Amino acid sequence: MTTETKPVALVTGGTSGIGLAVVRDLARRGHRVFLCARTEQQVKQTVEDLRAEGLEVEGAAADVRDAASVKALVAAAVQAFGPISVLVNNAGRSGGGPTADLTDELWYDVIQTNLNSVFLLTREVLKNGGLEGASYGRIINIASTAGKQGVVLGAPYSASKHGVVGFTKSLGNELAPTGITVNAVCPGYVETPMAQRVRTGYAAAYDTSEEQIMQKFTSKIPLGRYSTPEEVAGLVGYLTTDVASSITAQALNVCGGLGNF
Repeated sequence: MTTETKPVALVTGGTSGIGLAVVRDLARRGHRVFLCARTEQQVKQTVEDLRAEGLEVEGAAADVRDAASVKALVAAAVQAFGPISVLVNNAGRSGGGPTADLTDELWYDVIQTNLNSVFLLTREVLKNGGLEGASYGRIINIASTAGKQGVVLGAPYSASKHGVVGFTKSLGNELAPTGITVNAVCPGYVETPMAQRVRTGYAAAYDTSEEQIMQKFTSKIPLGRYSTPEEVAGLVGYLTTDVASSITAQALNVCGGLGNF
């Protein structure tokens, strides 16, 4: 496979957790991967680490909530590797609490980070990233099982992820005739730095220990354990393959049976 034939993937939030696992998986499958995160130093270190593994990776700092930053990010990816074939909208944040006590700032930032960013990145990659009019393309949005059911004390997060699922289904049907597929991958409980922060938040809300919260969450999962970032990345990687060409406008769970819907 020559450099010219290697597909180019753009992955947001690619320096830790699910995003990092996706970057590594796609690069191992032969993609040239451009990643982003908010912190320049994190991006630089991650790129160095992955290159040391022999992977073809580049990256830049970006704020996915901001249209100008998104535009610059996509331009940088195209300049580094050429037209983008695969977009993985992974960047996101947790956030919640008793709804009556939520601040405007928290609500809007969760929606901006988790939902509006998906629109901004997708529009920019379609218009200026080389995806519109291409014979092959994959848009994969990392949603959540919380995008299919309500999460107690997680109204902003759940609302944002429901929005991602709805956007995915609509755009998937819109782009289906073009050969570009659009799907959402919906993790359940996955062991990541964000999962740790979520457990800390629930422990504070319920005045209990993080260990008890962990036991409570794990007991809900039929598989009996959290999923791994690599298991989520495996589905993302599969969706980029030719044999996944007829899968579009879907929201697919990776959750150990937590959500059977």
